[in-house]
Amino acid sequence: MYTAGRSDPDRVDVEATVQRVDAAGRELVLRIQVTPRATLAEAGGISPAEDLTLQTSTATRADLTFKAHQRISTLDVPVAMTGGSITDYPFDAYEAAVEFTAVLGGEKVPVRVLFSNNDVLFSSAVDASAEDGAAVLDIRLTRSNSVLVFAVFMMIAMWALAVSVLIGGWFLVTRRKGLTWPALGWMAATLFALAAFRNTAPGSPPIGCLLDYSRSSGRRPSSRSA
Repeated sequence: MYTAGRSDPDRVDVEATVQRVDAAGRELVLRIQVTPRATLAEAGGISPAEDLTLQTSTATRADLTFKAHQRISTLDVPVAMTGGSITDYPFDAYEAAVEFTAVLGGEKVPVRVLFSNNDVLFSSAVDASAEDGAAVLDIRLTRSNSVLVFAVFMMIAMWALAVSVLIGGWFLVTRRKGLTWPALGWMAATLFALAAFRNTAPGSPPIGCLLDYSRSSGRRPSSRSA
C-alpha cells in the first residue's frame, strides 16, 4: 500500500483501490472510499459536516461531490492510462497520473490517499507525493510475475510443439515413409492445439500481440511438414 498527502487530524482520507485494468480500453477502474476525519466528519466519518468535493486530475472523468449530512458511498472511477501498447503483451506497461484535492464547505482541507491494487494480472509501482495540498500518485502498471511466467512458458511450449512437428516431418521425408496417416493426424491435432493453448493466455490478449509473433515462425515449419 502507498500513502500520499498529509496526516493532519482534520483531514479527508481517500482509499483508492485498483479493481480492474483494461489494457485494450486503456483505462483502469479505481474504487474510491472517502472518509472525513475529526471535525470534518459526522457519525464517525460516515458523512461530511459540510458539502465535500473531491477534485481529481484530468485523467478521471469528473470531480466527486458528497452532500453534507448524507452517507458517503463507495464509487468506481475510471482513470485513463497512457503509454504502452497491448500489442507488447506480456511485456506491456502503462502509466496513470491521479491527483486528489479535497474542498469542504468551500475551503481546501488536507487530504491523504491510501493506494492499493487488487488486480492480480497487474503489479503496480507508485511515486506518491504532495503538491500544494494535493495528493499526487504517479502509477506504473506492468504484468504481474505470475502472468509473465505463464506467458513465457506458453511461448516455450508452443515452440516445442512446432519444433516437434518439424522434426517429425523431417523424419518422414528422410526415411521415405510416405503418407503416414497417424503422423499426419498428430500434426493436424498439434496445429489446433496451438490455437486452443494460445487462447488460455491470462488477460485475453488480442490477436497480433507479441505472444503471437514470438510463435508465428514456429508454426510455419509445421504447416510445411504436414
